[in-house]
Amino acid sequence: MYLCSAKVVDMRIAFTTELPKEGFTRLQGHTLYAPAEEAEVLVSTFDKPVTRAMIESMPHLRLIANFGAGYNNIDLEACRERGIRVTNTPQPVIEPTAELAFALMIDVARRVSEFDRAIRHDNGQPMAVMNNLSHSLYGKTLGIIGMGRIGRSLARRAKASGMKIIYNNRHQLSPDMEALYDARYVDFQTLLQDSDFVSLNLPYTPEVHHLIGKPELGMMKRTAYLINTARGAHVDEAALVEALKSGIIAGAALDVYEHEPQISEELKTLPNVVLSPHTGTGTWEGRIAMCENVTDNILAYIDNDTNKMNIVL
Repeated sequence: MYLCSAKVVDMRIAFTTELPKEGFTRLQGHTLYAPAEEAEVLVSTFDKPVTRAMIESMPHLRLIANFGAGYNNIDLEACRERGIRVTNTPQPVIEPTAELAFALMIDVARRVSEFDRAIRHDNGQPMAVMNNLSHSLYGKTLGIIGMGRIGRSLARRAKASGMKIIYNNRHQLSPDMEALYDARYVDFQTLLQDSDFVSLNLPYTPEVHHLIGKPELGMMKRTAYLINTARGAHVDEAALVEALKSGIIAGAALDVYEHEPQISEELKTLPNVVLSPHTGTGTWEGRIAMCENVTDNILAYIDNDTNKMNIVL
């Protein structure tokens, strides 16, 4: 069903978003940015849903090469019915996403963005020994939900900063892997109760929709912070707003939102929240590396080499 002809000369490739051309130089000889109705390959991005209607409007489509690790932007059932192969780019997103998660932890705990906003006003931010206090990450407990490659990359940074690491995952890591990160496996409730920082680093599926809601926020410490660089729908945003306003938790740092691209107006008004516009993978280096990975997947598809493809479906 997924076989390509070895005689392919010109693969016609459509894009949902214009991406850095540097990452696609190895596709010379193929038609880039082809009209959708003629395309055999679609390069999709997380911000542009690939719906059943779109798929049905592309009669020649054989491959969706998704630009990103997540793929909940794609109607996989429609692809399955048509025998369309789907790939993703998990490797290049690891370090930039973990880097941003760690930056958000520092920002919200040390109140960097909050102080930056305040100091720009005419009355400034009065400087004194007991003013402008914040919290250190050193010695605190980081609870990682989703100890995959991004979660482990975050754990590496946290360990280097003197944090204690606990985690919850679909499967417990091997003893050697746990020792590498000084990480301890705990159940979900224990993680929420014991963590000073809770970081969401797991893929989105319907089973984990609103994984963090009112009951879960109520289990967390009043001094704890929630960090989300995974997917917005992991969190019941209305419940989070209420928890932040009422002091159920100390703060949150978010790169993703339940109703993207819309962001809750209430979230924007809260001083104990750091907001980032879904930039977890958003570095120039990361974008080009993702383009290169998309190219790898397309070329491997043309060569019918499934061992070199990041296959979703």
